[in-house]
Amino acid sequence: MDGHGWANAVHRAATDPVLPGDITARARDLGPLESPLIWLSLASAAVAVLAVVIALGHRRRIRRWGSTAFGVLLLLAAVTCLNSYVGYVRTTDDLARLLQRGPGVVNLAGRLLDDGKEAPEASAAAPRAAVSAGQRVDVVNLPDPAHGIPSGSNYVILPPGYTTDTARRYPVVYLIHGYPFGGPRDWLTSGDAPGTLLALQQAHVIAPMIVVSVDLTAGNPATDWECLDVPGGPQLETYLARTVVPAIDHRYRTIPDRGHRALGGMSGGGFGALNIGLHHVDEFATLVIALPYDDLNDSVGVLDGNQAAIAANTPRRYLPTMAFPAPISVMLAVGTGAPTDVTTAHRIADALRARGQEAVVHAERGFNHTWHTARATLPYLLAFADQAFRASPVVS
Repeated sequence: MDGHGWANAVHRAATDPVLPGDITARARDLGPLESPLIWLSLASAAVAVLAVVIALGHRRRIRRWGSTAFGVLLLLAAVTCLNSYVGYVRTTDDLARLLQRGPGVVNLAGRLLDDGKEAPEASAAAPRAAVSAGQRVDVVNLPDPAHGIPSGSNYVILPPGYTTDTARRYPVVYLIHGYPFGGPRDWLTSGDAPGTLLALQQAHVIAPMIVVSVDLTAGNPATDWECLDVPGGPQLETYLARTVVPAIDHRYRTIPDRGHRALGGMSGGGFGALNIGLHHVDEFATLVIALPYDDLNDSVGVLDGNQAAIAANTPRRYLPTMAFPAPISVMLAVGTGAPTDVTTAHRIADALRARGQEAVVHAERGFNHTWHTARATLPYLLAFADQAFRASPVVS
């Protein structure tokens, strides 16, 4: 197919998908640990303890233990209230994996709580896998010391049938976690990517695909790297484009062309997906981004004042004059509760359209700049990628 026909194929794919109600309702549902009843119960218990302390304050032991209990309950109420808003820890499995990031006793508690059925741990010797409903999750370790990446545990979600239909090849969606303190397991836990994929495939909304949750922490998740090639530091953009993608194409039965490869992420990972995707149009034909932004803002410090690097990594600056050697199709997903995100998404979409590219903005009712929005919009992002994959000819 010539370039004109390819552009038309991408154009036909660039629509906001209409999904079955059960799919969207599932994506918007709160997990058991996100329920407001948890923090409301804890807050009520704290108030009850405080009342007892006030009533029996003349008893020193009650006052001491009651004050401690009040403080602990109030802290737990605050933490669970924040989690209910953000949507980071949905289930006990999510909590187990969060605790495993901590030291000592905290890590041990996380391991005891972990049932091992989801999001397997990486092994230095070989990838580990978890299997659910025919779906498989591998962990592929791809350290890249030459680019400043000491470790890289990338999670590969393989569709049902992958191990039995050995002649079939699959398109791939790469997803990037948020910053700081994000990690590649977040799309499997907070983002519920495995469950969303299964629901979409079982409802025949999308064709089977591979999803890779990429580790762009450079071994230091506390740093807001923004997926950048940092002067004098980790080369995260290069790691994704030149190490991870070729390795996945080599190890798995992918369709190894740009038309069947999408890049996405949420928040800081969404910025990275936009920036890397625009830098590597030859590699990714589709971008699927939740909670987007197009400026480094407070993260500009990671580039240590390097003006050339700042300009080259600020889509808001370079997109209005950018030349596109091949067409791309972009979906930007936001929550209506975050008006800044909505404005930013439309600004990016307008800039893309002005350069002749396809862009769609999906606004999810009520949610803010949180994992709730990323999880609720993931079905739309994956369905959008599927549209683009179906419209793209396979390049041999």
